Amino acid sequence: MTTLTERTGSTVAAIQRVRLQLPTLPEALASLLRTVVVALFVLTFVMQPFLIPSESMEHTLLVGDFLLFNKQIFAPSDALSRWLMPYRRVARGDIVVFHHPNPPLLVKRVVGLPGDHLRIEDGRVLINGKPLDEPYASFEPAPPNSFRDDFPPKIYTDPDVDPEWWRKMQRLTHHDELVIAKGEYFVLGDNRNHSLDSRYWGFVPRRAIMARPLIIYFSLYRPSTTDVDQAADDRLGHDRDFSARWKEFARWKRIFRVVH
Repeated sequence: MTTLTERTGSTVAAIQRVRLQLPTLPEALASLLRTVVVALFVLTFVMQPFLIPSESMEHTLLVGDFLLFNKQIFAPSDALSRWLMPYRRVARGDIVVFHHPNPPLLVKRVVGLPGDHLRIEDGRVLINGKPLDEPYASFEPAPPNSFRDDFPPKIYTDPDVDPEWWRKMQRLTHHDELVIAKGEYFVLGDNRNHSLDSRYWGFVPRRAIMARPLIIYFSLYRPSTTDVDQAADDRLGHDRDFSARWKEFARWKRIFRVVH
């Protein structure tokens, strides 16, 4: 029969074993510090979150999409870093994140590479005289705009055009084609009729390109201002049941979608 002393001794031994398994305060702080360092490294050098604020990339990227983008794929590299990390050159068709004066970061798609001869006829992009296959491009309803749809234009007609870019454009236009300068890229939004892009403010320098969108990790439902039909307000959703509000809170099917 187990005595009280034996039971007490076994209980004390069990408590001591648990104490031995628990980390000390310095060990816990060191583990936390390592986690913070790894997280900061990933966010600073490898991936970074980003929220899509406008309709210019519909329907590839929607207002309310939260992205993780790869900050290393286009980073300048030497032979050693190319061996360690999967660097590559910017290619036609890439969606890129780049520095811009206002706003500080933009997301667009590369359609023109250095040395290309580019023009747009009736909204269709031609590179070196050949139509570009663009299954990702959308043309939502918008008033006619000769500057937007037939590029490069001969007449300054749009107030959204940067005057400095207009003057530069005239120097780089030959035989109705824009010649893309060395080290520069021509980018467009996939939502062609509702995007301020290289047509309006010029090329993107290679040094400004910093990342490529990788995955949509969350997507809040946000109505687009370019949608033809928008749902009417229903008093902040109080007239709907919880399940309906839950479904309309986020675009659940877009979560973890890879960006192309």
